Amino acid sequence: MAKGVKPRVKVPKTAAAGDMITIKTLISHKMESGQRKDKDGNKIPRSIINRFTCEFNGQSVIDVIIEPAISTNPYFKFDAVVPETGEFKFTWYDDDGSVYETAKNIAVG
Repeated sequence: MAKGVKPRVKVPKTAAAGDMITIKTLISHKMESGQRKDKDGNKIPRSIINRFTCEFNGQSVIDVIIEPAISTNPYFKFDAVVPETGEFKFTWYDDDGSVYETAKNIAVG
């Protein structure tokens, strides 16, 4: 598991039914490419976020395969239509098998 990984998400707390909202996500992650060496000359194992998904009430909103050339601290901004009150679930998958998750609720009024 990579050290210091912290997912952050911004989702509006409320919306009207059918509104399109903007979601912003960022995960603090070094995105180690596996090409660098430590001070002893040993290769640092590759550890990158290779997939990001977002679901709303169990239905897929976005599913992104991330290639190794992506920068440190991957950031995604996308729009979603909110039909009802529910929960957005965000998941990041790391090469080392770690899975980072967070969720945000939105109320439709």
